Amino acid sequence: MATENRINFWRRNAKVPGSVQPVYGAQHPPLDPCLRRSYPKDTKLKLNNLKSKKTSSFHEFARSTNDAWDIDDDEEDDDFLGSPTLCSSLPSEMQSAFTQKQTHDAAAVTQSGISQTTEEETEREVVNSKVIKSNSEVHLSTSSVRATLQKQHSLPVRPIIPLVARISDQNASGAPPMTVREKSRLDKFKQLLASANTDLEELRKHSWSGIPREVRPITWRLLSGYLPANKERRELVLKRKREEYFGFIVQYYHSRTDEHYKDTYRQIHIDIPRTNPLIPLFQQPVVQEVFERILFIWAIRHPASGYVQGINDLVTPFFVVFLSEFVMEDMENFEVAALSLEIQRNIEADSFWCMSKLLDGIQDNYTFAQPGIQNKVKALEELVSRIDEDIHNHFKKYEVEYLQFAFRWMNNLLMRELPLRCTIRLWDTYQAEAEGFSHFHLYVCAAFLIEWRKEILSMVDFQGLLILLQNLPTIHWGNEEVGLLLAEAYRLKYMFADAPSHYKR
Repeated sequence: MATENRINFWRRNAKVPGSVQPVYGAQHPPLDPCLRRSYPKDTKLKLNNLKSKKTSSFHEFARSTNDAWDIDDDEEDDDFLGSPTLCSSLPSEMQSAFTQKQTHDAAAVTQSGISQTTEEETEREVVNSKVIKSNSEVHLSTSSVRATLQKQHSLPVRPIIPLVARISDQNASGAPPMTVREKSRLDKFKQLLASANTDLEELRKHSWSGIPREVRPITWRLLSGYLPANKERRELVLKRKREEYFGFIVQYYHSRTDEHYKDTYRQIHIDIPRTNPLIPLFQQPVVQEVFERILFIWAIRHPASGYVQGINDLVTPFFVVFLSEFVMEDMENFEVAALSLEIQRNIEADSFWCMSKLLDGIQDNYTFAQPGIQNKVKALEELVSRIDEDIHNHFKKYEVEYLQFAFRWMNNLLMRELPLRCTIRLWDTYQAEAEGFSHFHLYVCAAFLIEWRKEILSMVDFQGLLILLQNLPTIHWGNEEVGLLLAEAYRLKYMFADAPSHYKR
C-alpha cells in the first residue's frame, strides 16, 4: 500500500522535482539529496517509467526522480505546492499553515522584487535581475521575474517575518529592557573577555545557554579557535590573519576563470543567489561578491572536498554575527556598501577563518561521496530506533528512508529547517559544546525529529510524511524553542551516550 501511494504521488505530479522545496524553515531552494555538487544536465529519464517500475530502495527512488531538475516545470510549481491532493494529507492546522506560508513567500517576493529561480533557470545561469555580479559575464534575463511577479500580484499581501533583524535574545520584535539576570550574564561575559587570559572552559559554560548579542562576535572568534585566549595577542593575530586571507585573494582569486577551476566558480556563482533568497541583505551585489570570494578561496585550498552545495549556507551565521558589531537594527535591509572598506574586509576575513575552523571538524561531510553525512544519517536512524520505536517503525511501515530528509539536516546543520535567528542561537551552543558541529548535532537532530512526534504519527502515507519532514513549521521559532530543543538534545546525549557505536569510530 505504501509503495502504491509513493508511485501514485509521482504519477499525479509528473513535473515535480525529486526534492520538495522547503516551505517553513530558512526558505532555501531544494538540494538534490543524492548529488550535491551539480544537478544532472543530460539525464532524461522517461516519466512513464515511474508508472511501471516500483522502487524498493531510496537509491532507486532517487534515480527515478533525478531527471526532474531538467523538466520545464515553471508553470507547474505553484500548482504543485498548492494542490489540494498534497495538502489534504496534512492535518487541518498544518494545511492552514502550509497555505499561509505560500502566501507569505509570494508576498515577500512581490515586495522585495526577489524571485527564487527554478532549478532549470539556475542551471542556465538565469538569475534575478536585481542580483548583478560585477565579476561575472552572465547574461541576465528578466522574463522569469516578470512572469513570477505577475502571478503573485493577485495574492493578498502579508508582512514579511524578519529572519535576521531579531537575532538578539528575544522572540518578539523590539528590544525590551534588559532583565537583572541578563545584565548579570552580560557582565560575567565582559569580565571573562577582559581578563588577560580568558578562561575558555568557563566561557564555554556560560555560552552554552546563549551568548548576549553585545559580546557574541568576540566570543565566537574565541570559541572557534580563531583568536587566542591571551588578550594582548588578539590584535596582532587579527591583523596577521586578515592580511593572510587577502593575500589568498591576490594569489588565487584570478584563477576562477581558469579551465581547472571554472566549474567550481560557476557552481558557487549559481548557489549564492539561493542563499537566504528572501532576505535583502544577501541579495546585495557587494555581499554576494564577499561570499563568492570566501567560498572560492576555501574550495581551492581544500582540494580533497572542493566546493559542495550546502557550504554556502555555513558562511551566513558568521557574516551576520560579525556584521552585528556595526549594525544595531534592521540588519536584513542594511546596505553593507555604506560601511568603510576596511570594516567590510575585516568582516569578510573573519567569516572566512571561522567558517574554515568549523569545516575542519566536519570535512568528511564534504569529501567524495560525503561519507561523514552517510554515517551520521545511519547513526540518526539507529539512535531514533532506541529513543522512539514508534516513529522508527512508522517510517519503516510507510517506506520513508532517513536519507530522504536527514541528509539535508546533516549537510546544512539544520540551517534549512530553522530561521537564521534560531541558527545563530543554536551555534552559540555548538561553539560551546565539545564536537558541537559533529557529535552533538546528531542528538539535536534526534530531538528535532521527536519534537514533531504527534504530526509524524498522524501521517499515514508516504508523500504526507515526506512533505511534512521537508516542511516543518519553524518560521515563528525563537530562543525559547531552540533552548528547549537543546535541553532535550543534552538529555539524549547522556541517556544514549554509548550509541550509536559505529558513529564514534
